Amino acid sequence: MPRTSERGGPRTRARILEVSNRLFLEHGYEAVTVAEIAREAGFSSVTVFNHFPRKEDLFLDRAADAIDLLRSAVRDRAPGVDVLTSLRDMSLQLFDAQHPLSGVNDSSAPFFRTVAESPALVARARAIESELQRTLAEELDRDPAFEGDGMLLAAFFISGYSAMMVETARRLIEGEVANTVAMDHRVSLDRLFTALRDGVA
Repeated sequence: MPRTSERGGPRTRARILEVSNRLFLEHGYEAVTVAEIAREAGFSSVTVFNHFPRKEDLFLDRAADAIDLLRSAVRDRAPGVDVLTSLRDMSLQLFDAQHPLSGVNDSSAPFFRTVAESPALVARARAIESELQRTLAEELDRDPAFEGDGMLLAAFFISGYSAMMVETARRLIEGEVANTVAMDHRVSLDRLFTALRDGVA
């Protein structure tokens, strides 16, 4: 019998994430089953899947947050602020706050290591990248103030940001000093937006 009430959306979700992330980091993603997570959290496997349709979403659980941030960067920018400026501001805010989506959070190194060791997580991360690109392109195409090619800008931005994250992940996994990696990541952000605005020579 589950030890904890099956009811309660946010609390249930938070408890499942707490347990799953701890088990994945301790034992590796592939070694942990959903049944083990459910048992440890005090819920049924059905409850886990009700909150997280894929096992991968138990670890890569911030895709919805990333989608919301992209939509907000387009929809909620102030009048007269262009899309690139808004995306740059969003990216710098994530970096300054050391948000998990920034790639320079204190937990980034073990997170990246766990993803790199799992083919399933790598595949899901790539699928999320495609979802983000499609979302941004759709937002840009619906925005009457944007006059460029939404598909191309979305492809360039998401691909560039992802390339930065992969490089940061590689260096953190290899044990480089986190502060040095973070400073280089910040420089790369500036270079990314300069390239997006001025073009790559």
